[in-house]
Amino acid sequence: MDFSADFINRAKKIKCVIFDVDGVLTDGRLFFDLSGNEYKSFHAQDGQGLKLLLQQGIEVAIISGRSSPIVDRRMNSLGIRHVYQGQENKIAAFNDLIKKLSLDATQIAHVGDDLPDLALMNRCGLAIAVNDANPSILPYTQWQTTRKGGSGAAREVCDAILTAQNLLTDAIQPFIDA
Repeated sequence: MDFSADFINRAKKIKCVIFDVDGVLTDGRLFFDLSGNEYKSFHAQDGQGLKLLLQQGIEVAIISGRSSPIVDRRMNSLGIRHVYQGQENKIAAFNDLIKKLSLDATQIAHVGDDLPDLALMNRCGLAIAVNDANPSILPYTQWQTTRKGGSGAAREVCDAILTAQNLLTDAIQPFIDA
């Protein structure tokens, strides 16, 4: 991966990465059955990337405008403790998170795909859009993934941040040694 100097400088400071769910950790499509049950599809590589961040001491958080029990279940299975769902005003969750983690906004990255993510993107230290993000948010980001939301974009973000912090080799070493 080829990164700008600005991206590398910002990514080196990151202590927490916030991910939106629909359109970032999923492909953005919403599936409902006749009983109203909601279904989502998550990419296994994205989950591995989130776990790698956590294992290297970088916090992971979810801030989503929608609420879904399946998101709680998936994030719990990955060990993600900071999950904010049903957040029409994502700023309140953002402020709570940085207070809980005792971080400065410059130490936070946010990965989004559409207009509800802009408020966070404008407040964090590193704003990232997935490949198929709405074009209106791109001027407010420092980087865009090559992979689409729900198709490995989150893993690409995780690897990029670990690379910028010279942690990717350490993150994959346990798999080599296994």
